[in-house]
Amino acid sequence: MNCSKFFGIALALCAQAASAGNGPVQGQDLAKGLWLTADKAAVIEFAPCADQASALCGKIVWDKEAGTPNDDCGLQIAKLKEYSDEAWRNGWVHDPRSKKNYKAVLRVKNDVLHLRAFVGAELLGETEEMSKVTSLPPGCKK
Repeated sequence: MNCSKFFGIALALCAQAASAGNGPVQGQDLAKGLWLTADKAAVIEFAPCADQASALCGKIVWDKEAGTPNDDCGLQIAKLKEYSDEAWRNGWVHDPRSKKNYKAVLRVKNDVLHLRAFVGAELLGETEEMSKVTSLPPGCKK
């Protein structure tokens, strides 16, 4: 057995594994962060759920209606339990306007978050597109 060849391969694999942590953001992490709704009425923060770190939760952290009776600041609007096939799935999304919950799938493509709400089959749904933001306007108190 050629030990130097074996150690060379092992060393290369270790280097690859070590550099993977410093590489690009993984697919399931692309959704994490602050997202401005298409109508620019709210910012949703997607992060690991407090009660289930492997799941992704969405919460309204800024609302243009902050301080009014229509204020939805702090409202949890999504919980998606698993990441598979390039999307967060197996969960729900809440529409604060209609006060209804729907099944949901969340994908990020080309720096746009696509949150699809549906009843029954995903094909029979509606998609909200959100854009990434780096800070919150004044309004909600986290």
